[in-house]
Formats: sequence, C-alpha cells, structure tokens
Amino acid sequence: MAAETDIEAQGPATESILAPLKHGVFRRIWTASLGTNFGSLIQSVGAAWAMTELSSSAGDVALVQTASFTPTLLLSLIAGALADMYDRRVVGLVAVIISITGAVGLTTLAFLKLLNPATLLSFCFIVGTGSALFGPAWAASVREQVPPALLPQAISLNSISYNIARSFAPAIGGALVAAAGAAAAFVTNCVLYLPMLLVLATWRRKAEVPRLPPESLGRAMISGVRFVSHSPPIRTVIFRTLLLGMVGGAVSAMMPLVARDLIGGKALTYGLLLGAFGGGAVLGALTMSAFRARFVNERIVVVCMLMLGAGAIIVSQSRFLPLTATALLFNGAAWMVSVACYNIEIQLAAPRWVSGRTLAAFQAAVAGGIAAGGIVWGRVAQAHGVATALLCSGIAMLLLPLLGIWLKMPAAEGAVEDAPALADPEVALALTARSGPIVVELHYRVDPAEARLFYLASLDVQRTRERNGGYGWSISRDIADPTLWIERFHCPTWHDYLRQRSRATQAERDLQQKMREFHLGPEPVLIRRMLDRPLGSVRWREDTPDVMPNATSPLLTPGAPLISPGVRPPN
Repeated sequence: MAAETDIEAQGPATESILAPLKHGVFRRIWTASLGTNFGSLIQSVGAAWAMTELSSSAGDVALVQTASFTPTLLLSLIAGALADMYDRRVVGLVAVIISITGAVGLTTLAFLKLLNPATLLSFCFIVGTGSALFGPAWAASVREQVPPALLPQAISLNSISYNIARSFAPAIGGALVAAAGAAAAFVTNCVLYLPMLLVLATWRRKAEVPRLPPESLGRAMISGVRFVSHSPPIRTVIFRTLLLGMVGGAVSAMMPLVARDLIGGKALTYGLLLGAFGGGAVLGALTMSAFRARFVNERIVVVCMLMLGAGAIIVSQSRFLPLTATALLFNGAAWMVSVACYNIEIQLAAPRWVSGRTLAAFQAAVAGGIAAGGIVWGRVAQAHGVATALLCSGIAMLLLPLLGIWLKMPAAEGAVEDAPALADPEVALALTARSGPIVVELHYRVDPAEARLFYLASLDVQRTRERNGGYGWSISRDIADPTLWIERFHCPTWHDYLRQRSRATQAERDLQQKMREFHLGPEPVLIRRMLDRPLGSVRWREDTPDVMPNATSPLLTPGAPLISPGVRPPN
C-alpha cells in the first residue's frame, strides 16, 4: 500500500488553521495527542494536589512542576539527536512506553497508599522523561505529515491541542480528585496514553533511504549544538524563550497555592483556574494567524509580555475567583501566542537534517526556564508568601520587553528550502568512513578593488560552513599575490565531510555562490581536498593498497550505495 506521508503531490495549501486536519496521518496523530494531553494534565492536577496533602511546603508543591519539566532540560540533546538519527515513529513509541511505565507506577503507589513527596516526584520525573524523548520526534515529524505551506498552521494546531486539554482537563482532573482521590486521575492518564500507542504502531511512515550511516550519538549531539551556536536568529529565539519560561512560569508553578491560599478553594477551584488559563490559550491560538498577518513578531511578543506581567500582578492581589480567572484567561492567551511565535520561528528556520535537535533545544529552553522558575519562585513564596512571589514575577515580566532592544526577534519568513546534495568528489586514496581529518581549501582570484566586499561575503559563508559541520574555518590572503585568497576548513572524518556537503539550504548555497562570483578568470575556483596526516599516522603493510586507481567512491565500488548493509537508516 502507498505510504500515507507522501505529501509532495498534494494540492495547494489553504491558509485555514484547520487545513492540516485534511491530511490523515496528521489528523490521527493530532487526535491521539489531544487525548494524551488530557491525560497528562489530569495527572498533573492529581500530582500537584496530592503534594499539597503530603506536604505543607510551597517549595515542595512547586517541585512537582520542576520534576515534570527537568527531564526535558536534561535529555534535550539526546532526544533531539535520536529524533534526527532514527525512525521518529519508533522513538515516539519508546517514549510513550516510558511515560506509561511511570504513570502505572504512580497509580500503583497511590492505590497502595505508599506515596510520599520523594516517590511522587520520582514518578513524575519518569513520566516527564518519556515526554522529553517524545517531544522532538513528534514535533519534527510534522514536516512529514503536512505540506510545507501548512507548517505554521500545523504548529498552531499542535499548540491548540495542548491548550484545549488545558481548558477542560484541569477541571475534569479537579472533579476526579475531589470525587475519588488522586489515584483516579493517575488511572485516567494511563488509559489516555493507549490511543497514541495505537496510532504510532499503525503509522506507515515513509522513511528516506540515506546514503550514509547515522552519526554516532555523541557526534550528532555536537552537530546540533554547533548548528544552534552558529545560527544567530535561532540562538536569539532560544535565549528569549528561556527567559520567558523563567520569569513567566511563576503563575503555573504557583497555581495550586493560588487556589488554596489566595482564593481559599480546593481541588475543583484549582482545576477551574487551570481551565481559565487553558481557555485563554485556545483563544490565543485561534487568533494568532490574524496577529501574525498584521504585526511583526517583535511587536506581538512585546504585547504578550506586557499582558503576562499585568496578569501576574492581578492574580497576586486578587482574592476573588472570577477576577483571578479573568486575569488567567488573558495570561493563557499571551503565553500561548508568545511561545507559539518562538516555536514557529524555530521550525521555519531549521533545515530537515537538524530539525529534531533544534526543536529539542527550543523545548529545553521552555522546560529549563519553567523548571528554574519553579525553584526560584517556590523559594520566594516560601520565604515571603505566594502573593509576593507573583508580584515580583509580574514586575520582572513588564521589564522583559526591554530585551528586544539588544536581541530583536527575527522576521518570520517561509520554511527553509533544503538544497540538493552535492555529488561525491572523485578520490584516488583508499579512504574509509573514519579517514580524517579532511582538509578543504578553495582558491579564489579576486580583484583587489573588491577585496573588502569579498571578505564580508566570506564571513557570511563562514557561518554556513561551521553550522553544517566544518571546523577551523579561516580566510587568508597571499602576501606575494594580493589577488589570491584561500578559504580553508576541515571536517573530522570523510563521512563527516560528505554529510557537510549534503546539509546546506538553498539560502546557504546562494551565499556560497555570491562569494564565488568575485572569482576572476576563465578557470573555476580551485578546490583541494586533502587527508590530514599527523605525525606517525601513516601505517600500512606492503600488501595494503594506498591508492584506488580509477575510483569514484571512497568506500565501495562505483555506483554502490555508501550506507553499509544492515545499518539502520537515520531520518
């Protein structure tokens, strides 16, 4: 049967936010994720309220949120690398199984009356570990489920899925806890994981057959870090997301204490407050397309930060449930729109080869900010009271827009276009996958009158080399021949070099072509590829060939695939 993920031949995309639901795979995964979100939020209500019964410490209550989000921070690099290296469907299945294991353990201890603060936090951590592994694989696979033109709408729908659950699940969770205790909430979560297991098990995902075996886990993690560190727009978005989570996460972390201490309510009140926050998030998601069509990202996130700050201040001073719920409604809308703007920018800016790792870095920024904020604001609340902690958070959020003076949000553009991989260069040495380092030199002839412009163009190319796998980049000018410039970089191994040649986007290729246009003369730019040979590295037996006559492939016979038989293909 034909794979259901072949979306390239689909008709032109509509701008309706519901358009991605016309695609069967996306619709089924989205629906299953809605149930999973309901389950996880119902469990979070049960866990938070159970902690208020097990401990009177505000810090312990805030740690429930920290335990759930810390795995995303700790495992983000690994989760992103796994999402890019292996079948994302399988990674998702394993992640869901881990979460179910934690949820079943939590349920069992609750029924046996063996829960204490330490065991509660431990099993919340296990459930969070599954979520941390699932997030990048799920988010990165959206590109395989809808056409590129529908990617922003699909991202928004995924956010809506979570926030629809956030609108109703907390109230359901509060009612369950009030009627049957926290164990009922934990059981519900276990059951609602099952649809996602079924959908992932039956998804006939069309995986591309790669030319090369996957990177090692360590190398893949390093590649992801280098891509983010050499991509200024992505780096800016991730840093601002981290600060948003740290400053704005106080309201979510303190929500059980707002219900209990400021409003004087019980579990149902807590559920209603979370529902108000989630309802606002849904409204924000539904109106976000209109905002993005009329305003630049910077203006949108500034308005959202001001709303978050004002909402936190109102919640800190209110003792009236309707007023608190209204403030949380606007808070939820502002939180949803700001995080979604960051998320969309990340997904549009990341090429496919590193999309899982880039999304993992983004999710780590969100989770890391919320986890750190939970610790900080929990201690402030413990020392000075819940109202003071929320008031300080609100004031800090009102000041956060000043960050845009130095770190302005990048302008939103279309999704990056991956350029075709370059043909493998001809070689005469008997190279293997681990041969290296591979040193590359490009010799340019440049008119001295254009030296400054050429140099500036080379700095743009430097980022493309470094974020795609090149090391030690440099640009040099011959002191005896001022027209001669040499660009130089190296890759750790031969396979790393071949991967580097296949990772460029079309925009990066355009920058490289712009640099080549400065080259003078009828001859093309001279390219030298050399195998670096440190002292003592050349060892061979007399019967071992050192060259490969008439070879076009460094590993196998001409025309054979570069991937070894039996190697599991990456994404």
